[in-house]
Amino acid sequence: MATASPATFTQAAQVLADGHLVAFPTETVYGLGGDAGSDQAVAAIFAAKGRPNFNPLIVHVLDEAAAEPLVHLDERARRLIEFYWPGPLTLVLPRRADAPLSLLVSAGMDTVAVRSPAHPVARALLAASGRPVAAPSANRSGHVSPTSPLHVAEEFPEGGGARLKLIVAAGRCGIGVESTVLDLTGPVPLLLRPGSVTKEELESVLGPVDVAGAKDGIKAPGMMTSHYAPGLPVRLGATSVAEDEALLAFGPDAFLRGGAMRMNLSPKGDLAEAASNLFAMLRALDRPGLSGIAVMPVPEQGLGAAINDRLRRAAAPR
Repeated sequence: MATASPATFTQAAQVLADGHLVAFPTETVYGLGGDAGSDQAVAAIFAAKGRPNFNPLIVHVLDEAAAEPLVHLDERARRLIEFYWPGPLTLVLPRRADAPLSLLVSAGMDTVAVRSPAHPVARALLAASGRPVAAPSANRSGHVSPTSPLHVAEEFPEGGGARLKLIVAAGRCGIGVESTVLDLTGPVPLLLRPGSVTKEELESVLGPVDVAGAKDGIKAPGMMTSHYAPGLPVRLGATSVAEDEALLAFGPDAFLRGGAMRMNLSPKGDLAEAASNLFAMLRALDRPGLSGIAVMPVPEQGLGAAINDRLRRAAAPR
């Protein structure tokens, strides 16, 4: 683990050039990055995470100019880039035939998911490396996503089988929920994964946006039914809590008695605060000896849609 600095960025760029992996912070969660143009590096990401090979990866780029050689950008994409890049918005776009990318990042599809992160450390790393970086969240597949460098170290105590060579540490991630993913390959934009850029915000730029369902299949990261899952069972919509359960609360929780442990996503009911705390608190409550995690209701509006999406996947049968 190394603190973010110019020397660390130079070191990280060399690690990526050598085909190894680097964990680094974005404004959403920590990513597990490898050279998106290297079959060896992308395969190492899948191997380190234990990730199913049908689940595509997000390719991180510095800006619109860096995305141009990789994907076909239509007018809708350019408008969204103007509004939301750099930032927590991933766009699924048609892949260029001559894109210098490993075919593995697309999981056999003719599309690529691209994002320009806003976190200054992520941007410095991309600038130093001079290459697109494939980077899913830096956790074992299906586990709770990491929002601090300690979480990454816990997920990969032995460096992901010697694949993870460097963790660039820069504190806790600000947003704490993965990026919004929007598919622009069809006539109507399709929201594949909700995030901090909300459906309403997207529609203010594009007009109507559809929401993906099970029939749409796995077209982007985070679409597996069971995902972001702690080891304990997760029970949603809790209005009571058993003595051997942990409670993940939202808003005032004084009326709920009992529980072996409790944490509150936001005592004041702030959805942005709740999103930033979600994954860290799920991890903290996932302790041996408990029967499960009871989760109080979270409103669906705005960022609540992203929070509830992650909670439903955490609670899904697995």
